[in-house]
Amino acid sequence: MADKTVSAESGTLTTLRNLWPYMWPADRADLRARVTWATLLLVVAKLTLVAGPYFFKWATDALAHGSKTPPPLPAFMLAPVMLVVAYNVLRLVQLGFNQLRDALFARVGQYAVRQLAFRTFVHMHQLSLRFHLERRTGGLSRIIERGTKGIETIVRFVMLNTAPTILEFALTAGIFAYTYGWKYVAVVAVTVWIYVWFTVKASDWRISIRRDMNDSDTDANTKAIDSLLNFETVKYFTNERMEAERFDRSMARYEIAATKTWTSLGWLNFGQGFIFGLGTVIVMCMSALEVQAGTQSVGDFVFINAMLMQLSVPLNFIGFIYREIRQGLTDIEHMFDLLDVPQEIVDKPDARPLKVGPGKVEFRDVHFSYDPNRKILKGVSFEVPAGKTVAIVGPSGAGKSTISRLLFRFYDVQGGQVLIDGQDIRDVTQESLRAVLGMVPQDTVLFNDTIAYNIRYGRVGASEEEVRKAAELAQIGPFIAKLPEGYRSMVGERGLKLSGGEKQRVAIARTILKAPPILMLDEATSALDTQTEQEIQAALDLVSKGRTTIVIAHRLSTVISADEIIVLKDGQIAERGTHAALLARHGLYASMWDRQREATEAEERLRIARESDELGVIVRRRTSEVS
Repeated sequence: MADKTVSAESGTLTTLRNLWPYMWPADRADLRARVTWATLLLVVAKLTLVAGPYFFKWATDALAHGSKTPPPLPAFMLAPVMLVVAYNVLRLVQLGFNQLRDALFARVGQYAVRQLAFRTFVHMHQLSLRFHLERRTGGLSRIIERGTKGIETIVRFVMLNTAPTILEFALTAGIFAYTYGWKYVAVVAVTVWIYVWFTVKASDWRISIRRDMNDSDTDANTKAIDSLLNFETVKYFTNERMEAERFDRSMARYEIAATKTWTSLGWLNFGQGFIFGLGTVIVMCMSALEVQAGTQSVGDFVFINAMLMQLSVPLNFIGFIYREIRQGLTDIEHMFDLLDVPQEIVDKPDARPLKVGPGKVEFRDVHFSYDPNRKILKGVSFEVPAGKTVAIVGPSGAGKSTISRLLFRFYDVQGGQVLIDGQDIRDVTQESLRAVLGMVPQDTVLFNDTIAYNIRYGRVGASEEEVRKAAELAQIGPFIAKLPEGYRSMVGERGLKLSGGEKQRVAIARTILKAPPILMLDEATSALDTQTEQEIQAALDLVSKGRTTIVIAHRLSTVISADEIIVLKDGQIAERGTHAALLARHGLYASMWDRQREATEAEERLRIARESDELGVIVRRRTSEVS
């Protein structure tokens, strides 16, 4: 238990230490000035707040004629009405200082939130593909959302409430000690100590409940996003009820955890009220006895009560601040864990920009595995001469798509080299490497924005005319022209408003706009029908003309004209050569070709049969109408 406490305290200090540069940014003198002025206003506001009860005391004594010593004020201020007015003016002044302080510090807090959110976002894009494939997007977005809110809470309350509360308690203790003696200070100090101890212990107990609630919330949110992103799949298999039940189970867990959270908060508030109420009763009884004995005036009794009531507000804030900070720390715990995730693929300290020459690509004795127990590529070697096209084919799981991931350096090879124009891609910067590579993937995912935005993503600074030209070359221009909003038409979540062929054409237009010297086509037409495939293939032939091109293909009919075809099997090159040479060898490629040709012929016969049947139905219907 002690180890857990030490660990929690160490984690809290580490988090606060990490947050400090954002609250006191070294490169922003204007924000540091805001913090300084906000701190000054904080001190002045607390001094004004503590001075207020004195006027309340003097007004009470003036009305009750209970004080023999006049207050240290000008004569015109001694009237009870003036004292009451002064008391309320001080409260308004104190309120104004607090609001001005908050206004000054708001910019600092929002700067911290923005910078940390930006840093997290950038870091997420720097993490490896492996990390993103193993995590759920919905869960990550929820962690970042709660983390930024938690940061805002911590930055604000640590700076604007913790220090003022400590200052006010110190001022109250000093006034009580000077005016009424140490016995009053002792009772107040013990009350505050018990109050704080109880608040800390109860809040620590609630942290585990809050963490369970957050986990339940993240799980429910992840299930909801995952289900909605797969809307069509849910409909295909009529699994709406199953999805609703999965979501409801997560929400049921959240309901239980949230109920415990609010119930525990009620017990915490009750305990705080009881402790402070008991301390107040003791102090007020002590003061009442002294009023009866004549050693204190009625004004002193009122003054002590007013000071305690004022102290109860920051004391309540101590509990609130502690709860919010701990809850905020819980919320940003996972966010800082994300920031601590190391980058798997990092540029070397002496990495240099890739110098692109003719555009030759070479895989030299490449070994790679995602899992140490399962080798994917086993000594693969091949060259793609500049301006030539090499196709990579093979059964599923042979390692075809891994080739593209290694070329883009989403992973590093575990043996061998990947070279472009003789340069090992591990020795160049990732930015310069990917700048010369273009990709048309099998499953094109578009941003939920306009068609123009998605095409321009290939080259952000491209003009509207360049975007239109790229669309025309990709053979999607006529389709866009028919849309009511044209290039400003929204494509929907992940591009769901477009068909598969239309999305592929957008991807091709995007690649045309980028104009990369090296092109990767990763099964770009495997999910399309035959007619659409032929149309897309024509556009791909156009974009790959004169470029070094690697084609990962499922349908062999799309790579007949490749300069070389490499056949992968079990992570090794089984065959290589031109289409004609491989067919003449009667090996693996030839058997794959025969199977696909038979399947294509069967599809064609089925299509003809359907058309004949439809024609027969039409003839019989017309004959019937004539009769």
